[in-house]
Amino acid sequence: MVAPRPKRVLMIAYHFPPLAGGSGILRTLGFARHLPDCGWQPLVLSPSALAYAQRGDSQLARSGAQATVRRTLALDAARHLAIGGRYPRCLALPDRWSSWWLSAVPAGLRMIRQYRPDAIWSTYPIATAHLIALTLQKLSGLPWIADQRDPMLDDSDPLAPYPPEPRLHRMHAWIEQRIAARSAAIVCTTPGAIAAHQRRLEQVAGERFHLIENGHDDDEGVAPPDGPRGHRSRFLLLHSGVIYPSERDPQALFEALARLRGDGVLHARNFQLVLRATGHDAWLAGLLAQYGVEDLVTLAPLQPHGAALQEMLAADGLLLLQAANCNAQIPAKLYEYLRCRRPILALTDLAGDSAAKLRQCGIDTIGQLASSGDCARALLRFLELARAGGAPLASDSTIALQTRQARSRSLADLLDHVSHRRTP
Repeated sequence: MVAPRPKRVLMIAYHFPPLAGGSGILRTLGFARHLPDCGWQPLVLSPSALAYAQRGDSQLARSGAQATVRRTLALDAARHLAIGGRYPRCLALPDRWSSWWLSAVPAGLRMIRQYRPDAIWSTYPIATAHLIALTLQKLSGLPWIADQRDPMLDDSDPLAPYPPEPRLHRMHAWIEQRIAARSAAIVCTTPGAIAAHQRRLEQVAGERFHLIENGHDDDEGVAPPDGPRGHRSRFLLLHSGVIYPSERDPQALFEALARLRGDGVLHARNFQLVLRATGHDAWLAGLLAQYGVEDLVTLAPLQPHGAALQEMLAADGLLLLQAANCNAQIPAKLYEYLRCRRPILALTDLAGDSAAKLRQCGIDTIGQLASSGDCARALLRFLELARAGGAPLASDSTIALQTRQARSRSLADLLDHVSHRRTP
């Protein structure tokens, strides 16, 4: 009897090792690791290391022994094509790595001929990945899953559309329409993102949209610190990851810290906020000086993912920031925070998906990021609960539902559906 041909999926992703930093890499990496256990072999097409300004080898070993990886040339227009720090905008549409299309399409066609995959999967936020997938889908006829994660467009505020640059906005709109026309399924990471897509893409049947959230890995060999934590006189609150000037603007929080210190509630002996790997340290340093809270807040550099997890596990509390203009998004770090089983303070919009997810997990230590008064109120309540050991935590069963293994099973089911190939 002839053995059935293995099920394979061609995965097109910018975010993949040896890229270092950022949570986006963990989604593709998790799928590449866990899809083989779900009956699907990943074929990963990603840029060569030259594309990445920050590189590291810490995640390479976790990419999965069964994943076939091809890397092709991609130039960063800002780093490789600029003269005097300037470059033509046409070289950065739909993003700075648009040159990747030139090398990835021929490589993808060779992979399709060699490995005969059953489906194509591509992932945003680097939109060039979708352009590569669109081209390969047209040339091969394979079913295509567009992993949108978050919306490419936001026109909810006519005075502040996203992206704000008109040419880029038109390009993103065109790509979104091509996804609607050519993809077999559109995947988002939050209910709000699905709703936003459905409002713009009324021609797309509802059953083509699928929710596959981000998640965490529970098998990384990272354990809580040995022995009891004891009581630290200086409460350590940690924010791990990028702080975007618009989407996670911490100025209301800094104002609240200044007020609480002025009232004698907080001082450098009983409180420390660590902002790890913000990506915008110079801007934040200026804000810390402006609000006079340099002694309460520390800016810390990027570190490997394993070390970042260990730091989360050792912290007294974990801080989540998400502004109202990102209500249809959930930071990937939220799932890592849940996995670490440490108290979480979320400063976000109460009507957003991040707040809804936390409430679904039994966590109500949430304040409004837009209000310095509410930031102060929420922080004081959080500190009181956490110091007394009474801050709400997600249950073990709830945390288990958020693993990347579970997300990979959802993707495998979707791949089965669009390719009409079922696991025996």
